Amino acid sequence: MYWYYTFIDLLVIAFIALMARHLIWRGRYFLHIFQLEGYKFGEYWQWLKDNWNDRVITPEHALFTIIIFALFAGLSDTLTGSAAKLVIIIFGFFWFGPVRRYRQEREKKPLVYTPRMLRLLIPFGILSLLLPFTGTQLAYVRITFDADIYLLAFSWIVGDILLPFLLFIAAGLTYPIEKMIHRNFKRQARKKLEGMPNLKVVAITGSYGKTSTKFMIRDLLKERYRVCATPGSYNTPMGICKVINNDLQARHQVLVLEMGARYKGNIRELCQIAPPDIAVVTNVGLAHLETFGSQEAIAQTKSEIVQHMKPGGTAVLNGDDPLVSQMAEIRDDIKVVKTGLKNGEIQGSNIQYDVQGTTFSIHLDGTEQDRVNMKLLGVHNVQNMIQAMAVGSLFGLRLKTMAVAAGKVEPVEHRLEMKKEGELYVIDDAFNSNPTGARNAVEILSQFKSGRRIIVTPGMVELGEIQDEENKKFGRIIGEANLDLVILVGAQQTQPIKAGIRETGFDSEKIKIVKSLFKANDLIRDYAQSGDVILYENDLPDTYNE
Repeated sequence: MYWYYTFIDLLVIAFIALMARHLIWRGRYFLHIFQLEGYKFGEYWQWLKDNWNDRVITPEHALFTIIIFALFAGLSDTLTGSAAKLVIIIFGFFWFGPVRRYRQEREKKPLVYTPRMLRLLIPFGILSLLLPFTGTQLAYVRITFDADIYLLAFSWIVGDILLPFLLFIAAGLTYPIEKMIHRNFKRQARKKLEGMPNLKVVAITGSYGKTSTKFMIRDLLKERYRVCATPGSYNTPMGICKVINNDLQARHQVLVLEMGARYKGNIRELCQIAPPDIAVVTNVGLAHLETFGSQEAIAQTKSEIVQHMKPGGTAVLNGDDPLVSQMAEIRDDIKVVKTGLKNGEIQGSNIQYDVQGTTFSIHLDGTEQDRVNMKLLGVHNVQNMIQAMAVGSLFGLRLKTMAVAAGKVEPVEHRLEMKKEGELYVIDDAFNSNPTGARNAVEILSQFKSGRRIIVTPGMVELGEIQDEENKKFGRIIGEANLDLVILVGAQQTQPIKAGIRETGFDSEKIKIVKSLFKANDLIRDYAQSGDVILYENDLPDTYNE
């Protein structure tokens, strides 16, 4: 029977390896979530609560714990040690062998092992392995693998359960280090800007359109000036500091920054790092309503860019947005330029768009006008371009020069980006959506005549209490557009959209519901034909699960 006990001992080793593997994949998964939530304790805790039964404490955790206690309390006197090991190991392999729940093959935004993540990984790794390996050591009563299987299994399962909560402790331990690093980065950035007194800082904020407007301003000003601009959606203190400290050079004449906010005071913090000479406010919408609480609170936070800009500077405001237009009254020591499609000194009109992009007329102070052809789609991009041209005029650029430069501006990735993929047209508007942007995107799609019109969307998130209401309105807009195929991603998330679509009498046979974007793409491959136009409207991040 020696071979039998050797076999059982090998199974115990395999069980430990299995649980360690599960612990590692689970730990990586929660590190990824913590990073996606911006290393914010509040957001991470909210995610844990929203995914409690599916990801945090799963049915497998509960059932395996019950099995351990049932065997220990009820059968430990009658069940041999080898038999107990065999039963527990079999259940362990069955429940914790698969790691599909934590091992996503295709992540939209992969885990990045930044210096901050590596600093966090050290205490998190130590804390994660402390209980399981301590229990493993205590479980062995001899040098051989004659282990107390109950203590061994219980230590690993408890360690696995506690794993997502250990991140709070690990992050708390590294928090003073991160604060010190952040202070140093900010101090370095401020010092560098102080050493460049002739540098002009242009800052853009708003609920949406910030990134597009930033790149438009950059590309227009590049016609005459040496410009440094933050890439992508770099709109946080550390993102801005990184660009100032690493990319800004003495030869640059203009620094163009995007300033984002999820909480009151975020814009003020950014302005304390780089006070703007020119402040641009695109709009006040409903983005991040869940964290702000009201549209008025959003407006108050966005107005911080005007409150904290340099004296004698200029605020470029969206005159068509009442909440933005009111910001002109905040200070009397700055200049104000308003833009819009209906109001302002700089206006756009006669908008037309097709697969080539958008064409519109620009009117400057009622005296100059020109026709602008750009590759970008949508009315809101016209509004963004008008604001960019307003900034260009403040730097002395001629309208004709700006009109030519506008035609060279490339679409921002995932923001109404028109692509030709084989014989299909794709409108990529996958960046987090908002009610206005979603409505504009569907309106654009409805005007295409080249083929069948398809929309793929999971709807909108982070809208707080009005999320279901706004998604239902979005559904009615989709239904009224009379599209050829509607693919909704996530049955639970898209219920309000489906309800809104049905209210319009839209053919329910044209509505398909899939579990993921990848399933949606599989469906499109089977359905789409040459000339069809597909709109990808929003793409939920990896933190959202159904």
